[in-house]
Amino acid sequence: MRNYRDKGYFIILSLLPALISFSCGAAGNLEGIRLETIDLPEGFTIELFAGDLPGARSLNQGEKGTVFVGTRDQGNVYALVDKDGDGRSDRTYLIAEGLNSPNGVAFRDGDLYVAEISRVLRFPGIESRLDNPPEAEIVNDSFPDDGRHGWKFIRFGPDGLLYVPVGAPCNVCDSSDARFASIMRMKPDGSDLEIFARGIRNTVGFDWHPETKVLWFTENGRDWMGDTRPPDELNRAPQKGLHFGFPYCHGNDIPDPLHGKEDSCGKYVPPARELGPHVAALGMPFYDGTMFPEEYRNQVFIAEHGSWNRTEPIGYRITLVRLKGKQAVSYEVFAEGWLRDGDAWGRPVDVMVIADGSLLVSDDRAGAVYRISYRQ
Repeated sequence: MRNYRDKGYFIILSLLPALISFSCGAAGNLEGIRLETIDLPEGFTIELFAGDLPGARSLNQGEKGTVFVGTRDQGNVYALVDKDGDGRSDRTYLIAEGLNSPNGVAFRDGDLYVAEISRVLRFPGIESRLDNPPEAEIVNDSFPDDGRHGWKFIRFGPDGLLYVPVGAPCNVCDSSDARFASIMRMKPDGSDLEIFARGIRNTVGFDWHPETKVLWFTENGRDWMGDTRPPDELNRAPQKGLHFGFPYCHGNDIPDPLHGKEDSCGKYVPPARELGPHVAALGMPFYDGTMFPEEYRNQVFIAEHGSWNRTEPIGYRITLVRLKGKQAVSYEVFAEGWLRDGDAWGRPVDVMVIADGSLLVSDDRAGAVYRISYRQ
């Protein structure tokens, strides 16, 4: 269903507020954004929340409702404020610039945490200082400085610790540095840094089940094993110390042709769900809001950034994994249309449930953040 047409709105009317609301001095680059192409289930609508955000990637929301946006290659961190509560950002603030791939953003106790390649920064009291952001404080600068899969998604867990992944410094390799291909965690002050899980090629999205508090995360499979192998993964980590197979085993039972010849996939934790091959599964939240129908409660939304070297492109969409207990029982498309006839005008990166129960979706190709809402 294409909601603008069904409801009789003109797309330009939904975009107009964003044209006049940017504090960074730009009118908003909306060229190429084609939300009328997005197909959603009945009752759902997608609108532009904010434009003119080059490379928009990871999202987080502060206590006062501010939406923080990290980037990767652009080096900027933004803050978005919806002052009138109409579901569209009224103003964009530039919080920091010139950083080294500040992809990850997290919020705790009034402070904004930002992950660069080799360090995590903190901007104290940020929501009361958007017009004049404070100097960044270094929380921890002991992470590897390798840029290959070095950009980070970060989030605070139910245990109060900050979880920080370190991707593999390669397509596929067996590094002697145990920090690579892992998820690490530390206290908010940067102390007691430790490895929580291993054998994870690269995760750029994770969340904890709202009821069980168990960590689930997406993982990008390796390249150059063909168009159909290996799958990306949705994984479940109920405890510290588990190994998820990389670089020896991929998916449920695919030994790596170089590193897995003398190994058994049965030694490692299998994925909770195999996803599409090369879809680049990134951000993933559990839906814990109240706006959407009950059938979506505690289910997993995944932003699939899209394949880059597959013969026929795949991904470029939002998918839904439905759970039953500990089991991921289905995997389906929720929103699609960023890819049309082999051409992608946008690439979803992160999905976040905000305070009103709607979903925000970042798009680093279109430089935008969208809002998906439901009305019966």
